[in-house]
Amino acid sequence: MPATSPAPVHQERRRRRTNRFAALAAGVVTVGALAAAGLPGSATAGEDHRKGGHWPGRYQDVQLLSFNDLHGNLEPPAGSSGRVTEQQHDGTTKTIDAGGVEYLATHLRQARKGEKYSVTAAGGDMVGASPLISGLFHDEPTIEALNKLDLDVTSVGNHEFDEGAKELGRLQNGGCHPKDGCYTDKRFKGADFPYLAANVLDEKTKKPILKPYWVWKKKDVKVGFIGVTLEGTPDIVSAEGVKGLSFKDEVETINKYAKELRKKGVKSIVALIHEGGFPASTSYNYDCDAPGAGDGISGPIVDIAKNVTPQVDALVTGHTHNAYVCSVEDPAGKPRMVTSAASFGRLYTDTTLTYDRKTGDIARTAVKSANRVVTRDVPKAPDMTRLISKWNTLAAPIGNRAIGYVSGDIGNTGTESPLGDVIADAQLAHGKQLDPETDLALMNPGGIRAPLTYAAKAGEGDGVVTYAEGFTVQPFANTVNLQDFTGAQLIQVLKEQVTGPNAAAPKVLQVSSGLTYTLDLTKSGADRVVTDSVKLDGKAIDPAATYRVATNSFLAGGGDGFPTLGQGTNDVVGLDDLAALEQYLTANSSASNPLAPPKADRITIVN
Repeated sequence: MPATSPAPVHQERRRRRTNRFAALAAGVVTVGALAAAGLPGSATAGEDHRKGGHWPGRYQDVQLLSFNDLHGNLEPPAGSSGRVTEQQHDGTTKTIDAGGVEYLATHLRQARKGEKYSVTAAGGDMVGASPLISGLFHDEPTIEALNKLDLDVTSVGNHEFDEGAKELGRLQNGGCHPKDGCYTDKRFKGADFPYLAANVLDEKTKKPILKPYWVWKKKDVKVGFIGVTLEGTPDIVSAEGVKGLSFKDEVETINKYAKELRKKGVKSIVALIHEGGFPASTSYNYDCDAPGAGDGISGPIVDIAKNVTPQVDALVTGHTHNAYVCSVEDPAGKPRMVTSAASFGRLYTDTTLTYDRKTGDIARTAVKSANRVVTRDVPKAPDMTRLISKWNTLAAPIGNRAIGYVSGDIGNTGTESPLGDVIADAQLAHGKQLDPETDLALMNPGGIRAPLTYAAKAGEGDGVVTYAEGFTVQPFANTVNLQDFTGAQLIQVLKEQVTGPNAAAPKVLQVSSGLTYTLDLTKSGADRVVTDSVKLDGKAIDPAATYRVATNSFLAGGGDGFPTLGQGTNDVVGLDDLAALEQYLTANSSASNPLAPPKADRITIVN
């Protein structure tokens, strides 16, 4: 059964956090932003010296630190997942190793120093699709880490529903896992911070399953936070994970609760939105307001930002794993800050909200924001090191086992990725074990969460692939399913990569050996898939013939905007996808004959 509205965060824990909060400090001092905004000269940030005593000034800088899409990456992510691109003054770029909660904690704590008014928020997907150290324990380690990071509030993301609303409620409120029990001698306490789910309703009660908003208060300053996830969550989460839930329009929901907050006297409002955009550059410090406000960003968040009520002062976003700090015009035509801090804890966003005590609102023209790199050249936070060590010790007997060998990095990026080819081939091989008549396999790119890297990660030796590394790549525990499709249906599946929900941001399926075709991105709509180029083992697909296709259970249910994959027949369910990958690596690699990265040349791309 889906969770109804879970009980609020324990008040005792919240009071402790409030008391601690006054002692915390935060980030970059931006008093100059006030002058740049042309605020009254007598209205200085901080304190105003007057006759008879020391009184608060009219304007108060509030530091908002934010991040998104952590996905349980407690340890520094491997390969490209653990790097960011930085644009240099001369136009060149360089990459910087980034991420890991030991470093994120240090950076956030350093940023808070000297700041009396600081709040930390997140944009969803804190858990789900997590590496073994977190995913093996139903993400309890990540919740513990977020508590230590002094996260104040987060929106839900789509991955918070990977194990269903009831499990999300447990992460919020605590308690041992209903199936696996307690992992240590201490009862899991749950999150010290509220998860916000304003647009996720219980279908029976028609009410949000969690709090829709939360108000941060410090003395006479208060800022409201409204949290939503993308309306399309049911399209990208297993049907079981969202059973009994309805997901409402992001804009309508935010506008509804912004109005409610203002009725309660809260005029400074931040929206935490698990939906994002696509900047024109992959550099985290790219200026997406050049040549004009918001000119350098596209995607769903732009339409959302243009329609969310002007009563909302800033938008913290996520989901697309991109980095941006943009000004997008609100419905009144005024620029409003829209930010995202990439993913996996590689960045955090440092925003200054200038609170006007006279109006109770944010002086929008004074808002400043920048993404900061979570570099690994700072001291590790000792409490995070202890946390990682504790959970790694519990995971080690499972995670350290070798399951294969590679001769080089096998990446998971690109329209067709080398790792996508490997996984599709692994599922085809498992499919043939289940049924020798299996013809091909298709894999969704979003289910490949990390690369396989050659360099040793934890002393296992270069080229060794451990179970923990495989788990990081495929953490969802989807099964490998076989279904029958006609050739016409198979071609339709390929067209669904670039039409319907996937028209704006194509989801190109990774294909097994033997399936080839041309994807012409210079065309539009379904025409981008060149129908007469689709071949299996060099022979054109016969629309009337039947093909046996292996996919994971998520795709077999029509997930990721592929409804035709939900129409297959003659179903057979096999092992989980990670077991299939393990079998394939064990059978096709050894220490003396490691697996080489594939060429990724099965799909011909025309740009």
